[in-house]
Amino acid sequence: MTEKQLSELLSDMTVTEKVEQLVQLNGDFYGGGDFLTGPAARFHLTDNRAYRMGSILGSDGAVRLKKLQDEFMKEQPHHIPAMFMADVIHGYKTAFPVPIALGAGFDPELVRETAEAAAKEASAAGIHVTFSPMADLARDSRWGRCMESFGEDPCLNSKMTAAAVRGFQGENCGDKGKVASCFKHFAAYGAVQSGRDYNVAELSERTLFEDYLPAYEAAVNAGAEMAMTAFNTLDRIPCTISRKLLRDVLREKMGFEGVLISDYNAIGETIIHGAAEDSRDAAEKAMNSGVDIDMMSDCYLDNLEELVKSGEVSEELLDEAVMRVLRLKNKLGLFEAPYKDASEEEEKRLLCCREHLELSRKAAEECMVLLKNNGILPLRAKKIAVIGSLCESRDIVGSWAIFADNSKTVTLRAALEELCPDIGFEFIPSDIPDEKALAAAKNAEAVILALGEDQLGTGESRSLADISLPEEQRRLFEEISAVNQSTVVLLFGGRPLAIPELAEKAAAILELWLPGTAGCLAAADILSGKVSPSGRLSMSFPFCSGQLPISYSAFNTGRPKDSGAKGFIPFISNYMDVPNIPLYPFGYGLSYTSFEYSPVTLDRDILTADGKITASVKVKNTGGRTGKEVVQLYIRDVRGSVVRPLRELKDFRKISLAPGEEQIVSFEMTEDMLRFYDINMERTAEKGSFILYIGPDSTTENQAEFRLV
Repeated sequence: MTEKQLSELLSDMTVTEKVEQLVQLNGDFYGGGDFLTGPAARFHLTDNRAYRMGSILGSDGAVRLKKLQDEFMKEQPHHIPAMFMADVIHGYKTAFPVPIALGAGFDPELVRETAEAAAKEASAAGIHVTFSPMADLARDSRWGRCMESFGEDPCLNSKMTAAAVRGFQGENCGDKGKVASCFKHFAAYGAVQSGRDYNVAELSERTLFEDYLPAYEAAVNAGAEMAMTAFNTLDRIPCTISRKLLRDVLREKMGFEGVLISDYNAIGETIIHGAAEDSRDAAEKAMNSGVDIDMMSDCYLDNLEELVKSGEVSEELLDEAVMRVLRLKNKLGLFEAPYKDASEEEEKRLLCCREHLELSRKAAEECMVLLKNNGILPLRAKKIAVIGSLCESRDIVGSWAIFADNSKTVTLRAALEELCPDIGFEFIPSDIPDEKALAAAKNAEAVILALGEDQLGTGESRSLADISLPEEQRRLFEEISAVNQSTVVLLFGGRPLAIPELAEKAAAILELWLPGTAGCLAAADILSGKVSPSGRLSMSFPFCSGQLPISYSAFNTGRPKDSGAKGFIPFISNYMDVPNIPLYPFGYGLSYTSFEYSPVTLDRDILTADGKITASVKVKNTGGRTGKEVVQLYIRDVRGSVVRPLRELKDFRKISLAPGEEQIVSFEMTEDMLRFYDINMERTAEKGSFILYIGPDSTTENQAEFRLV
């Protein structure tokens, strides 16, 4: 439809119809074409009114959604098609590694590829919009949803978020095999206090703009068609009714022109927050703040028409919201093709197809992080005990892989038996250090312990106060490693865990994350040495829960502790009982080969406002295996009008080198990369001295200095 035709359609709609376009109900409301009575009673829906709503969430399948679309278009007075939205976070039927793992791949192109594959599958199943990517910055692994984040760093988050948007949408979300992307949760949901889900967030304006907003803006700049509000409060105002946040920042400052949707019942929850008197007040505040679609509350449905009639919400504002919804439906091509790509034949061809399963395996290979290795890996032992309940679990793909085909999930046991046929494995799928497990460990040349979290232990509403291993697993590790020092730990999970006991005593630790449908095949490839691990940590691993939140990009205090100092020092900023630094820092990861970096060279040491500096290092593979290295560029602004971080990631490259091969890796520095929010909250780059670091992780001291003049 043309813009003129959309305008004509809008002008012919009643206020009731307009309101209905701004309401989203859960797919559970609809059962095989028959309306369910329970939800109907709660939402005061009669006469099949549910089929006149603008969108539904959480339903899938070409047959079901085509049937639903027929009902929607029959009941809607102007035969306007519905949008079908769902949480396709890191795959549809084929699950890829969770986002925190994809962040550890340090490869935006890989993120784009996985999003593109997920879009192909989801669109064939009739889904039009995915509630992804999650652009929330996460620095507290007590928060279960950090598994949905790309990590703790604004630069990494921004690059990965933009790549995901491009993968889902392509050049046009209406193209075959594409879906519209809805980034979330605006804003700063990853900063909830104490890592507790749905909690409040207390951030300074400068921290919000410097650290938490860049990834959302990257999604806007990548062309994301939708955005979702956050559950949390910010500046003591629920984000869903914050006019300053949604209108001034998202729409005006960032230039977002797409559809803004609330999170699940988030408008209704503003009443519980104590920021709205009742559902009528909540609806007025949300609409006037710029929320277009009310997801799963009755606030708009029951009150918005009356608010328009009373003048508390202008019909012009209502029309703007409805027009955004109609434009997105038009971009998706729904007026001409209401089913879009829904096709039973395409589902059979695409869902868990060989290409996507291979991509799942490849992605996991790139994301797994070798945290420790005393030489035991790759495996040379021929008699190995594999112990732990996770060695046979299929619950290892991620809590938001809600549509994943569990029957296709490759277990660790299946992967090892298939890919390592020359090794004699004994599998003990238990976390209890009983006689059988101890005997197997004693008799084996090496032990593989599968520890950590399954997908039920991490994700939304899965916050933890203590992120150390469960007591049962700690006991298992202590008793097994006591009888066999050649113990390799495979760590599953969706967040960094506090594992100092493993770091001290394990022979090797390989972080698998929640690796997706074919991820355990990648684990077997790495254990056997077919693939050298190349993942690097997208979040710091703390020494203990008490260090949280933690990030490499910290600030100096007036009494900083020297990085090389050991133990407790009175009257210095440090702990009496644990180190200041994390157990494993951001960007860290080992390989089966070794890399040597030359000193950093600059083509000039003076940067002007319109100029650039090229910084280079020569990286050489000095080991005996082909391997990949993530070359990381950090900057420190030595002095500013406000305190600046000790270092900030600005760029990175992932390269592959054969034994003895070397490559010059160069980065361009421009004045824009040095900008920050100064003492007057103006984004600028201040003249002065800077230190530039290039190395394998965030602790590198390989540096050069330059000045901005």
